Amino acid sequence: MCTSIVEIVGADGAGKGGDGWFKLTHSVVSYDHPHHAVLEEAITIDFVNRALGPGARVAVELTLEAARELSGALARAIAAAEIEESARLRST
Repeated sequence: MCTSIVEIVGADGAGKGGDGWFKLTHSVVSYDHPHHAVLEEAITIDFVNRALGPGARVAVELTLEAARELSGALARAIAAAEIEESARLRST
């Protein structure tokens, strides 16, 4: 079953692929059949730079539980980083 669940957002950072590090332009998050993970369906996250072609891609395929745990870890790290940045701005 194809789900058509796809979210695309801009990305500003870097990813490391087979040819080394490259600038990221987009992140694509989807829920569909994985290509490599032995799962019926998976959350797939692709970090890409479309201008560099298909080789400029870093991908992960996760179970829903692993994706949920990653989402929580990201939220906690972002909240802590925002506190850190806020304190840094107040001290300048």
